[in-house]
Amino acid sequence: MTPDTGPARAASPGAAPTIQPAAGPAAAPCGPICSHAIGTRLSKKLAMVTMLVLGLLSVASWFSIHSLVVERNGEDVARRCALIAGMLELQARNGGEPAVLAWLRHDAAMRGDTRLQVWRADGSVLHADAMPSAMVQSSHVRAHDFDVTAPALSGGRLAARLEVDYARDAAMGTRWMWVLALTTLGAGGVVAAASYFRVRRELRPLRELAAQAKAISPQRLDLRLALPDPAEELLPFIEQFNALMQRLERAYAQLEAFNADVAHELRTPLATLIGQTELALSRDRSAEALRDTLVSNLEETQRLTTMVNDMLFLAQADRGAAARRGAPVSLAGLAQQVVEFHEAALEDAGLALRIEGDVVVPVDEALFKRALSNLLGNAERYAEHGSTVVVRISAELAQGPEQVQVVVQNRGPSIAPAQLPRLFDRFFRGDESRCCPQEQHHGLGLAIVAAIARMHAGRTLAESAGGITRVGFTLATR
Repeated sequence: MTPDTGPARAASPGAAPTIQPAAGPAAAPCGPICSHAIGTRLSKKLAMVTMLVLGLLSVASWFSIHSLVVERNGEDVARRCALIAGMLELQARNGGEPAVLAWLRHDAAMRGDTRLQVWRADGSVLHADAMPSAMVQSSHVRAHDFDVTAPALSGGRLAARLEVDYARDAAMGTRWMWVLALTTLGAGGVVAAASYFRVRRELRPLRELAAQAKAISPQRLDLRLALPDPAEELLPFIEQFNALMQRLERAYAQLEAFNADVAHELRTPLATLIGQTELALSRDRSAEALRDTLVSNLEETQRLTTMVNDMLFLAQADRGAAARRGAPVSLAGLAQQVVEFHEAALEDAGLALRIEGDVVVPVDEALFKRALSNLLGNAERYAEHGSTVVVRISAELAQGPEQVQVVVQNRGPSIAPAQLPRLFDRFFRGDESRCCPQEQHHGLGLAIVAAIARMHAGRTLAESAGGITRVGFTLATR
């Protein structure tokens, strides 16, 4: 078997193969794309997080300071009340009520932010400081009632109330609150500006990648993305994009080659049809001559039809068509049906055929028989006269029990190692001078075998050495 990939005949055994088109996603309505700047969005989020954290810290700091100030003010009021009580007791013991009144009037001038009121034991007012104007309008006055022991006075005691204005402390707390708030806002602004600048700087590689991608065109598919010092986060993107471009470049080259091959393959039969038709119309001809011309044109047309049908089949397979599997069936039984179809051609070529092994799996019977028919047709053309062609069916141990291997083996001229990788390419032919130069094959037979293998989640295989050539494919069991 050599790399002429054309089938032995236009038709394959069995019913026409069926193809299950791959289900594609439903078309989604296309709406407007709303873009945003990563640097701007990230800067805003960092600023918001910064202000939130600083705001929480500022609130906690403010309440902590407020609690400390309140505690300190309470201790201050208690200390002042204890000091006043001690002085009143001393003055009452030394000079009685006149001494107490004298000290209260003298000390009032030194209590600018306070107001002291003193009552006798019977509830009458002994002394009351004038209310400072600042205290009248203040809402931060704190009062503390206390008693004074005075045995020398009538009733033996005095009642007192000390009112202290803490408006200054409140004003300081308000200023501190504004400082914290402005610090929080300022820190958020600084973080936003700094992060925006830094993010734009760090996103410079993305802009470089975008510029490199923009430079790629159908004429420069060889270009690849590259950065002198790529970030770890960008490496997967660069590697996947370059791998995609590698596949795209290869597919584009194959498409160009395929278009050239199609044009070349169609040009010859079309030129033949045109030439024969022009020759038939150039002068009067007998009905028998015109009949021969029509028969020849019909053969060329049938060849064109076969080629077009094969290309349509390959196009459907390339779009992801899947095989329609039926119930589990004996592959050896299907192979026997194909052998019966090729029986006459095998006899003409002086070849014997043997089927070895069997596996029962669900497959698309028509596609399986078509692939095996193409392999047998290839073997018929290149096998040595009098040799035996072997169809071997087995579980592929190297790929696990879920793969089945179907191989057609024949003895004949070996295939050059350089040609083996291209054996299943479309329109690829080996050295046709070595066999069957009078036959015309359009070179899609083994390409169809590869497509059928892919439709069954399998692959192709080929090896040739020592005059023995093995070509086949694998099938997934499910």
